[in-house]
Amino acid sequence: MRAFLETLFDIIRLRRGPDAIPCSRFLCLIALALWLLSGFVFTVMIEGMDGRDYLVGTFTGVVGLAAYAAAVVLTGRAPRLLQTLTAVLGCAAMLRFAYVAGSVFLAPFTGVRFAGLLATLILLWSIPVQGHIVARALDRHWYVGIVFAMAVFVSQLYLYWLLNPPAETAA
Repeated sequence: MRAFLETLFDIIRLRRGPDAIPCSRFLCLIALALWLLSGFVFTVMIEGMDGRDYLVGTFTGVVGLAAYAAAVVLTGRAPRLLQTLTAVLGCAAMLRFAYVAGSVFLAPFTGVRFAGLLATLILLWSIPVQGHIVARALDRHWYVGIVFAMAVFVSQLYLYWLLNPPAETAA
């Protein structure tokens, strides 16, 4: 398990690709469990989040996974699908745990603004990480992966907003 987490950390630092993860359904299930757990922890620990946010966030996450899976399969790289999904799920979980740690646990020491900025930077780092994963899975240039990951990220945000619009503010 430690080697798996170290590999995910190396992928987050863009030092390795999804090919460094063994092709294992068990590891993919572990990554899925970590991803679901990180969503739950995020929902519980971040102020203003509730069960609806968890469900909508999970749904938009699955839509993003489907987009990455479609890209892998449609480019003829189906044998890499399991490793790619494991990497996407595992790295997303680790980054979400880091987001929670940055926004919740650092706020008393660094202030809410700095902790919020750090958490936002962690969220934004997920785009190059996902882009790196998909680019390596598709044997494409890193920029192709970044553009694709950015399109998926924006689509997820838009879908989240459609399914869970912000509450009306009183004037």
